[in-house]
Amino acid sequence: MRQKQHVAPKERSCYLCTNALSELDYKDAKMMQRFVSAYGKILPRRRTGTCVKHQRIVTQAVKRARIMALLPFVIQ
Repeated sequence: MRQKQHVAPKERSCYLCTNALSELDYKDAKMMQRFVSAYGKILPRRRTGTCVKHQRIVTQAVKRARIMALLPFVIQ
């Protein structure tokens, strides 16, 4: 029986770090769509590839955009 070889996952770089974005504007709905799933859920770090620091900023920005009705809470 052959054993499967372990393949290392592809290294992802943080989108916000590579583009030198220190702040994420919650009013930019197009940018927010990058970090939200088709159902309106915030995507995890392992999916988006953001670093810890920027994932916290993304989460706050998405929540603020939802409160301001720029993003929906739930997509039916």
